[in-house]
Amino acid sequence: MANIKLERWNHAFQEQISMILMREVKDEDLQFVTITGVDTTSDFSIAKVYYTVLDVSKKAKVKETLEKKAPFIRSKLAESVEIRHTPELKFVYDTSIAYGEHIEKILEEIKEKEQN
Repeated sequence: MANIKLERWNHAFQEQISMILMREVKDEDLQFVTITGVDTTSDFSIAKVYYTVLDVSKKAKVKETLEKKAPFIRSKLAESVEIRHTPELKFVYDTSIAYGEHIEKILEEIKEKEQN
């Protein structure tokens, strides 16, 4: 039962952080950031916020900006979500999309070799 509750909070955090980035944060570096998931500890002390960026060359700049804006995003999250203690936000670049693209490329290469 606790896992279902935690998953609901993670989903709510993901939606709200996405909305905060879109509407509240006025920074060009964060325009093309996508929040792909949130993983909160069971005591709600820390939330890992997974994100990707459209332009991979700006990955380092986006991470720096997100870390700088984390207290602001956390305060806005506290306003929008009714929870006793809003978790500390840790932003983590999500490599799963790049990994999926890599696997897809390998599969295409295998398919080409089989056809020849």
